[in-house]
Amino acid sequence: MKNEVIVLENVWKTYQMDSVKVDAVRGISFSIGVGEFVSIMGPSGSGKSTLMDLMGCLDNPTHGKILLKGKDISKMSEETLAQMRGKEIGFVFQTFNLIPTLTALENVMLPTLFQPENKGKENEAKKILGIVGLGERLNHLPSQLSGGERQRVAVARALINDPSIILADEPTGNLDSETGKEIMDLFEKLHSKEKKTVIVVTHDPYVAGHAHRKIQIIDGQIAHDHKLAKRFMWK
Repeated sequence: MKNEVIVLENVWKTYQMDSVKVDAVRGISFSIGVGEFVSIMGPSGSGKSTLMDLMGCLDNPTHGKILLKGKDISKMSEETLAQMRGKEIGFVFQTFNLIPTLTALENVMLPTLFQPENKGKENEAKKILGIVGLGERLNHLPSQLSGGERQRVAVARALINDPSIILADEPTGNLDSETGKEIMDLFEKLHSKEKKTVIVVTHDPYVAGHAHRKIQIIDGQIAHDHKLAKRFMWK
């Protein structure tokens, strides 16, 4: 594949559990191109969350190689990995992870504190909150927002450093079906209009079906990897 943003080559991740070794990821190889919208799907314990951590520079593989925009992150130090995360990847989690005492605007600006070149981006944060539909909720605390609005703040926060990749872990897991639809529609917008590479990790086939390519993980290995002829349409 040309213009790969992420490449995994025979990647293994092994954990030592007392006297037992557990292979959470076993010899996985694939690549994701710039601008793809990919879902990584699997049941609990399949290894998909471990795979997300590896792609997101949150962990190093035990064996194998991972390239992020052509750079081998497999053996990078934690400091260098943190720099890569801050520059290239925007994370969205199931639990929102907002600071309860900060406003929506302040939560969105939080990642800029760790990227010196991005400090003082208040106008950019306001613009992004407008993109996700919260232009009128800038000064609201998380407790004053609905679950869907909190997740929109989390998405805006993921975008503030203009990452090339949005990596979402069960982004609709704490939302009702209608609000989940709105969040997935937002990811579609980020993919098509903002030209972001979007990777969604999920156990939900309806969420996975919203992507244009589905990679299914079972027992730490790829069971299926195929493009979707027609994405799931929410009812």
